[in-house]
Amino acid sequence: MSGNLKQRLAAGEMLVGTFVKTPSPIVVEVLGLSALDCLCLDAEHAPFDRPAIDACIMAARAAGMDVLVRVPSAAPEHILNALDCGATGVVIPHVRSAEEACTAVRLSHYGAGGRGYAGSARAAAYTTKPMAAHLADSAARTTVVLQIEDPEAIDAIEEIAAVEGVDALFVGRVDLTVAYGAASQDDPQVIAAVEKVCAAGRRHGRRTGMFLARLDDVPTWIDKGATLFLLGSDHSFMLAGAAALVAQVKR
Repeated sequence: MSGNLKQRLAAGEMLVGTFVKTPSPIVVEVLGLSALDCLCLDAEHAPFDRPAIDACIMAARAAGMDVLVRVPSAAPEHILNALDCGATGVVIPHVRSAEEACTAVRLSHYGAGGRGYAGSARAAAYTTKPMAAHLADSAARTTVVLQIEDPEAIDAIEEIAAVEGVDALFVGRVDLTVAYGAASQDDPQVIAAVEKVCAAGRRHGRRTGMFLARLDDVPTWIDKGATLFLLGSDHSFMLAGAAALVAQVKR
């Protein structure tokens, strides 16, 4: 399939991306040469400041790679920063209610009470794109992914999934494990919660995404409706590559 990330998500295409934990445009540039469908800059759990986000998005756009930013929180300035820098979309952590979901969608798009307009940002081609064209392009491209990682969100998942403008629900399985006080991500309560998100996504026409530590688990969750997988990270690639190198040489 072709189209932007928002269109590919809506079409139900299986998409595979990875997290970027190193605030380096060179890392993004290298990953831009891969066959990944998208990258996600982890500004929630890695040391990304605004200049680093800006530079990494610039590198991704130069490579023609869709790039999401997992923002530190749903604060308006974090969402605005990522989108003004030219991100394809945002992953918003700890969305716990339909009200928070509505706010996240509103702050990610232009309109009354929504994202503030600036024609001087990269997203608007530094004043060279007419306002009408930028508004239309932003509406067609901006991808809003809500991270579901709290018991309260599981309890309210039907209402959250029903919110218009949500492009995907992204399951934070590790956070759910910790929040439920479970000893393993395979705890029945955690598995049931993830299945509940997938089922709600299917009922309301929202795509479901997730991180999985074991690649062998991917087919199971595809069967349950997941289509967006953000797997591994630049850190895990480096560690796995180094381990494989040492093992092969010393074997």
